[in-house]
Amino acid sequence: MKPPLTTGTVVRDAGHRRPLAGLRFRSTFPSRLPRAGGSVQPSLRAEHYGTVRAIVLKGSGGPEVMSLSEVPDPEPGHGEVLIEVDAAGLNRADLLQRQGHYPPPPGASPLLGLECSGVIAALGDGVREWAVGDRVCALLSGGGYAERVVVPATQVLPVPDALDLGAAAGLPEVAATVWSNLVMTARLRADQLVLVHGGGSGIGTHAIQVAKALGARVAVTAGSADKLARCAELGADVLINYKEDDFVAVVRAQRSSAGGIGADVILDNMGAAYLGRNVDALAEHGRLVVIGMQGGVSAELNLGVLLRKWGTVHANNVRARPATGVGSKAEIVGEVRRQLWPLVADGTVAPVIAAELPIEEAAEAHRLLDSGEVFGKVVLRVREL
Repeated sequence: MKPPLTTGTVVRDAGHRRPLAGLRFRSTFPSRLPRAGGSVQPSLRAEHYGTVRAIVLKGSGGPEVMSLSEVPDPEPGHGEVLIEVDAAGLNRADLLQRQGHYPPPPGASPLLGLECSGVIAALGDGVREWAVGDRVCALLSGGGYAERVVVPATQVLPVPDALDLGAAAGLPEVAATVWSNLVMTARLRADQLVLVHGGGSGIGTHAIQVAKALGARVAVTAGSADKLARCAELGADVLINYKEDDFVAVVRAQRSSAGGIGADVILDNMGAAYLGRNVDALAEHGRLVVIGMQGGVSAELNLGVLLRKWGTVHANNVRARPATGVGSKAEIVGEVRRQLWPLVADGTVAPVIAAELPIEEAAEAHRLLDSGEVFGKVVLRVREL
C-alpha cells in the first residue's frame, strides 16, 4: 500500500501514543476481540472522569473565537460507538460554522469537526459489528475537534493496518462527498470526462484519484502551476489555471464520452459564480453537481441552454442528510465501504495531507486552510504521540 501523500508536515506513525490526560486504560487480555480488519487485539476499557478537552466557539467570527476547553464526556447511545479521537480532519464547512454561516443540523453536536479517526472506546446497545479497540475513522455531523466523540456505528469505517491514523482522519468526509456525488448522483463511468473544480483541495485531490480509478478522464482547475503539477501527479489529464484560462473553452475543446464536446460530469465547489459557465461547459446529457458555495449562493440560470443539452443540475451536501434511510449517511458510508474502501486499502486511493497541527493550534490550522495555499487536507492531532 502506498503511503499517504504529503505536501507539508510529514504524516507521523501513529503506532505509539500516550493516553489522554484524565483517562486511564486497562488492558483486558483474557477477552481478545476481533478488529474490523480481521486481526485481534486486547479490548480496552477507558475509565473517564466526566470531561474531555474540545475546541469550543466563544462566538462567531475569526479563528480567535475558538478556545480549547473542557466539555462533558459524551456517552454512546443505542446504535452508537464512542471513539477515542486521534485526529480530526478540517473542512471548509468548519470555517463557515465558525463564522456563523453554517449551523449544525438539529440534534448534532455543536462542536466543530465533520470527520475523525481514532480507536473505539465503548459500544452502545445494539452495536455488533465493531469492537472496543478497533482502529476506525468516522463521518460526523459535528464533534470531531474533541478527545472523544459519539457517532452512529453505521457511519464508521475501518482504518487499514498500513494507514496512519492521522492521515485516516482526512478521509471520511471527502470519501463520502466524492463517492455520493460523482458515483451515486452523477453516475460517473469509465471514459467519461469529469471536470473537478478546486483540484488542489481535499475533495479535489480525492476526486482525481477516484475518477481515475473508475477509468474516467479528469480535467481540473487550480490557481497555480504548482498545484496543477501536483494534480497531474495524481492523474489529472487536463490542467486549467482558472486565473489565466477560460475553463469553458478548454473543456469544450475536449471530447465527451458520446463524441460530443464538453464535460460529462462537473463537480463544483463555487456555486453561483460558476453556475452559468458550468452549464456552458457541459456536454449533452451532462450532469453538474454543486457541492459548495465559495462563489456565492444566488445566480441566474439560462434554462434554454440546459434544456438543449438535456442536462441536469444537482445540489448536495452530506452533513444535512438523515442518519438512516434512502440517501442517508448510513447508505453513503455503506457504499463507500463496499466499493471505494478496497481502493483505499490497496493504496490506489490515498489521503493527501498538506499539514498536521496539534489541537492547541486549531486557530492556526483554520488560518492555513482559509489561506488557500495548501494542497490537500489539513489535520488536527488531538492525541499526543
